[in-house]
Amino acid sequence: MSTTATQSHARVARKLRGQPASDGAGVKLTRVIGTPQLDMLDPFLMLDEFGTDKPEDYLAGFPDHPHRGFETVTYMLDGRMRHRDNHGNEGLLVPGSVQWMTAGRGLVHSEMPEQQEGRMRGFQLWVNLPKANKMDAPQYQEFAPDRIPVATPAPGVSVKVIAGSVGDVRGPIEQPATSPVYLDITLAPNTAWTYVLPEGHNAFAYVFEGGASVGEGDDARELASQELAVLGGGETLVATAGGQGARFILVAGRPLREPVARYGPFVMNTKEEIMQAFVDFQSGKF
Repeated sequence: MSTTATQSHARVARKLRGQPASDGAGVKLTRVIGTPQLDMLDPFLMLDEFGTDKPEDYLAGFPDHPHRGFETVTYMLDGRMRHRDNHGNEGLLVPGSVQWMTAGRGLVHSEMPEQQEGRMRGFQLWVNLPKANKMDAPQYQEFAPDRIPVATPAPGVSVKVIAGSVGDVRGPIEQPATSPVYLDITLAPNTAWTYVLPEGHNAFAYVFEGGASVGEGDDARELASQELAVLGGGETLVATAGGQGARFILVAGRPLREPVARYGPFVMNTKEEIMQAFVDFQSGKF
């Protein structure tokens, strides 16, 4: 995309690495958003990267657990994960597939590996819901790999478009509240790409293979694998792969600018609403 006179370049406002964590029944992962370094980036509440070749790191999975008030986005790169919930929904996430789950007023679900060996790799992103939608009915948007379109906007550039658009290629995920962009970008060695983000969105880039620089000229900063950049300063992102090439996710969303009260699997606007979520869950109203 070309840069117009009214567009300024995005720069790296903050750079950080994730922290080792475990969740579910002991699944080892890297927590990138949702840590003391970066508590949240409105509307994004958490980003976990999971990736291991050791079955003992993932076999226990994520047994039944509740959610209320936000959305979870699971993007599988390698491995197979089956989800079930207490509303009768069930599906299998395979490499390249995406599940966008709106917990809304509440559900109880599980995410369990469907493999005994091999690599398990992917991301889970938590996206906040506005107050007006926190008590909506739960729903799933689930897309097999062949439902995720791939754009090739320039030589040496390949983009899986999960949400948002790249040129005329539009991703299948729709969420009017936050108008998200979620791209999985592969750059050939020493290749640069320019992309214009929606105005006013909060955005981050997370490199998970190779390395890349973000920004132009003196503002360019290097990102190694497993480093996240919070973007700021403008809408036009310039990313340039290093000599090994690069693969990174680029995620952006319209901030909600609402109070956030969170405790474990519940994200509401007030402490009272969190307490009510516990009461509703314990009394079987999920």
